[in-house]
Amino acid sequence: MASAVGMAVLDVIDEEKLMQRCDTVGTYFIQELVKLQKEFESIGDVRGKGLMIGVEMVESKKTRKPLPVAKIADVWETCKDLGVLLGKGGLNGNVFRIKPPMCITKEDVDFGIDVLRIALRRHDVK
Repeated sequence: MASAVGMAVLDVIDEEKLMQRCDTVGTYFIQELVKLQKEFESIGDVRGKGLMIGVEMVESKKTRKPLPVAKIADVWETCKDLGVLLGKGGLNGNVFRIKPPMCITKEDVDFGIDVLRIALRRHDVK
């Protein structure tokens, strides 16, 4: 029974071209985050593949010193309050982990970028 369910899931992934969507939308997401990185000195790095993305937050791109945990928490909470859930990780807890569902659209990405921009500005993260 479990293998039948697994096969059905794989069929849906294939039929709905979800792997291609992950590649296309993930690439778009990373490109939009790189644009945001140019706006904010505190976005030190954007990395990932497909829909597994990391955004490293720093005090300065020059020093690469991690953004303080309190600032990370403020931005994270604001994003959550505005409807975007991010994970946190990295050795210093200064990397936002973005792992959206495979059904995400470019419109969803645009919303997420707008929310992150609002949160960074609201907490005076340059």
